[in-house]
Amino acid sequence: MILPLLLAATPAAPAPATPAPILRPQTVAPLPGSLDGVLVVNDNNPELITGPGILLSTFPGAGRPQPDAHLDVALNGRFDLFSHHVYAGKPDSLDSTLWLAVLAEPRGDRPVTLQLLSGSTALSQATDNRQPDAPFLPLPGLMPQDGHVYSGPGSRVATELLARQRSPLLPERWTLQPGKPSTLMVLPLPVKGLDPLLNGRNLQLRLQSDGPVSLATLAAFGSGDQPPPAARWAELLDGGLSPKEHKPTPRGASGRMVYSRVSGVQIGSSWNGTITDPGKPYLSASRAPISWPIASLERGSLGTSQVQTAELKAFYPGTAWAAHGNYGVEYNLTIPLRNTGSKPVQLELAFESPLKSDQPQGGLRFNPQPGRSVMFRGTVETSGLDGENGNAGGRRSVHLVQRVGQQGPALGTVSLAPGASRDLRVRLIYPADATPPQVLSLLPVKQSPEQPAVSH
Repeated sequence: MILPLLLAATPAAPAPATPAPILRPQTVAPLPGSLDGVLVVNDNNPELITGPGILLSTFPGAGRPQPDAHLDVALNGRFDLFSHHVYAGKPDSLDSTLWLAVLAEPRGDRPVTLQLLSGSTALSQATDNRQPDAPFLPLPGLMPQDGHVYSGPGSRVATELLARQRSPLLPERWTLQPGKPSTLMVLPLPVKGLDPLLNGRNLQLRLQSDGPVSLATLAAFGSGDQPPPAARWAELLDGGLSPKEHKPTPRGASGRMVYSRVSGVQIGSSWNGTITDPGKPYLSASRAPISWPIASLERGSLGTSQVQTAELKAFYPGTAWAAHGNYGVEYNLTIPLRNTGSKPVQLELAFESPLKSDQPQGGLRFNPQPGRSVMFRGTVETSGLDGENGNAGGRRSVHLVQRVGQQGPALGTVSLAPGASRDLRVRLIYPADATPPQVLSLLPVKQSPEQPAVSH
């Protein structure tokens, strides 16, 4: 009887300690450039739709039964739509379909032409071959992008928009007649045959109008696998909002930060910038190692104090008060790089997901091994990196899947002789389902005698 008592009293072996993050000493600088002034209808709250109604409306509220359901923002010239939603089915039905509609109407007494410059949409999982989809596949960390590599609908839509494609599901243009809303598109969110009953849809449009318009997105159930009749959408536009979710921490409040999801009109569709030394037309290669935030946000500026988040022109109460993730925003960056030293240099360009922080730390922190949570799924396009013969290469695209605290991998290298220059360019569209912030990094590569840097 003594042995069991001794065993019970023996303490369990301690769990292995979690390895401490690694600090990489370096410069972290604000990203040059700024957002443009293009308006974006950002429709992401609720993410999980639980009932029919208006998701977002920029129509005037005056004269409507529920004026608070409308934001009253005129859209004219260039504007965008970002819409991202999830549907989990009905408790009493295993084969239900939720339908999403986009409506628009001129704000005046003449017809308006609405042109689709580029646009894409995808489901998480398609239940028939007519709908493009992008399941969340466990892809390698880096793959060459051939136009068909993606994981998740946000990844696919951002990849296709980056290539300036237009989905065949989407018309090229619409002529909107005054006096009544036109239905631009009706898209299904089906769950039939899925296990679990869960599906998502991402929709992004780059639009150009020749007059002011109002836009709305709505959700409704049809009959079986048939969409609601046109009259149902007009009826919903006079009704109330689909239930919202995730109320945000008020701006400036202390304590835990709940960012919430956006349901409003943001100011800024693309971030354009040229990365140089202060007061110079070039960036000195000697500045490496150096990183710049991508999609930095409140309490996540990586020590730069730079918040790149798009502000909102109008939004619904109880939803995010800024576009914290900058989803759908295009980053278009140029780096005129110059070797101002007396020795050859070779640098690597990397896209990374450091651990989120706000205060300066003397560099960036990474996990010794990347964590489990995926922080970024999307395509990054570059030009100007070393080609096969060491000269400047052309445009290339890679798809990245990055986990929390992950360094690299390198997108490529740039090799410069003393006095040589090279223009690098980086483009990406920040994809839905990513978790900000990331960084773009220029890092030194140790030279070997067999592979000296070359001039260009």
